[in-house]
Amino acid sequence: MENTDEKFFEALAEQKVNADEDYEVGLAKAESGVAQKPRVEIKESSAADDGEPEGQLTIDVYQTPSEIVVESAIAGVKPEDIDINVTSDSIAIRGERRKEKEVRDNDYFYQECYWGRFSRSVILPQEVDPESATVNFKNGILTVRLPKLNRKKAKKLKVKVE
Repeated sequence: MENTDEKFFEALAEQKVNADEDYEVGLAKAESGVAQKPRVEIKESSAADDGEPEGQLTIDVYQTPSEIVVESAIAGVKPEDIDINVTSDSIAIRGERRKEKEVRDNDYFYQECYWGRFSRSVILPQEVDPESATVNFKNGILTVRLPKLNRKKAKKLKVKVE
């Protein structure tokens, strides 16, 4: 039985060494500046689309006392190429970043920017008033301000005597 235990622990030690080596190789690649593809999540389009994949837009969502704010850096996108849909409990942002000129893949040293269609949908943490929402696009930063609705969950009713 001792022999079996020794083999088990030797195999376990070997797995750890391999995992450590993989981690170190990954760190070396990251620190070396070797060209890497962008870390953009790509999802398949629906059947209604032309089959092109879509990137997922990165966003910041935060609140102030009176509103929920959604911000995203989307430089290189024209305002007319951005579509924003807001309901009382969600926001969906879609758009497309188009290249001005075509570059062959083998001419790139680094290719980290995402080009093409992108979208992002988020369920909001609080109900908002979509009719009063405002959008600002300045220096490549899209800012959507969504005023909070202050509806009380419960309302106390007074009984009237007739």
